[in-house]
Amino acid sequence: MSLIKPTRRGLLKGGAYAGAALATPTFFTSQANAYTNAPSGGKVTLGFNVPQTGPYADEGGDELRAYQLAVEHLNGGGDGGMMNTFSSKALKGNGILGNKVEFVTGDTQTKSDAARASAKSMIEKDGAVMITGGSSSGVAIAVQGLCQEAGVIFMAGLTHSNDTTGKDKKANGFRHFFNGYMSAAALAPVLAKMYGTDRKAYHLTADYTWGWTQQESIAAATEAKGWETVKNVLTPLATTDFSSYVAPVLNSGADVLVLNHYGGNMINSLTAAVQFGLRDKIVNGKQFEIVVPLYSRLMAKGAGENVKGIFGSTNWHWSLQDEGSKAFVKSFGTKYGFPPSQAAHTVYCQTLLYADACERAGTHNPCGVAEALEGFKFSGLGNGEVEYRADDHQCFKDVLVVKGKENPTSEFDVLEVVEVTPREQVEYAPDHPMFAGGELGKCNPGA
Repeated sequence: MSLIKPTRRGLLKGGAYAGAALATPTFFTSQANAYTNAPSGGKVTLGFNVPQTGPYADEGGDELRAYQLAVEHLNGGGDGGMMNTFSSKALKGNGILGNKVEFVTGDTQTKSDAARASAKSMIEKDGAVMITGGSSSGVAIAVQGLCQEAGVIFMAGLTHSNDTTGKDKKANGFRHFFNGYMSAAALAPVLAKMYGTDRKAYHLTADYTWGWTQQESIAAATEAKGWETVKNVLTPLATTDFSSYVAPVLNSGADVLVLNHYGGNMINSLTAAVQFGLRDKIVNGKQFEIVVPLYSRLMAKGAGENVKGIFGSTNWHWSLQDEGSKAFVKSFGTKYGFPPSQAAHTVYCQTLLYADACERAGTHNPCGVAEALEGFKFSGLGNGEVEYRADDHQCFKDVLVVKGKENPTSEFDVLEVVEVTPREQVEYAPDHPMFAGGELGKCNPGA
């Protein structure tokens, strides 16, 4: 075998790769196969690319904590966490394929260009064989595309847009998190039951890929239950004061406000809605309601009293009582002193799933890893029986409908699970119109 050392030659303007001859990252070569950044010296490097600044920084901080915990467990430290409950028993606590796991970090800033630059540096400069992280679908789609070009696996963090495993899906990318369609499929029946089928909804929507597909999904699902969508207004991701967006709702004839916002955006828009007194209004003879389709415990904590009684969906919650969830909560809580968020759970799982796929495939070659993940069925990581669908690399599992807790017992006990929606209710065909366009393509090993 031979090692080709990194060089920055071979890159075109804008970061595009100059074909199969690219010589940027380190390549492992043998007669049978070659791939980007194979481990050497008994070590393997993973790249953790998260928002350390920007509107989703809280999520990014919890992601980093979970990544560090996962690395500790993979290297044989701590109590092993969900490695003990994971249905696959390939992980032995001796790194990945006998290589000690090391990591580098980057700040996506919740900006696609910054995230791509960060991931590119991790691959070219630091020799990362896998990139993971992010708390924005715009970021995830950008980095997923880069990883496809570079020939490394991308294990997506928080990305809820339908497009990530829809029109923008890639063979080198995998998503454990649920998506907008799945949130809507779980949430709409609960909303119809609680608020009735004769409702008029006004949407405020983050103006990027996640917001667009989240709004499309929840509008379609609620309209199927009899609701009417009065208006949809797009809001820039950088918005901090939502007063000018909330004020028109009062005279719109709507009796429900749907906030297709996440992170700091959701905290600020919900706060503005409450300050305008929307929750105290009677409109069309009905109590005015607010819905947050995608929740996180970190968001709920940030919004405080304002989240009480407000429904939404979430990918996972620390109160779940399955053995995997309990093991993870115990490990995370022991290390950090508080329970993990869904962001932490997602990226911890992604790190274990990548490592497990390497062990089962016997290689870090992204094409071997991808083959091991495609169609992989597992349990023991929370959310019941789970499958990584081969058609689009979307993970399917149970989805949680939650609401803000009326009488929280602590700053972490702010959401309660009101329904665990079975996986069958949120599944869809690979050619569903909301996921149309784009091709998965072929795995790129990068050499």
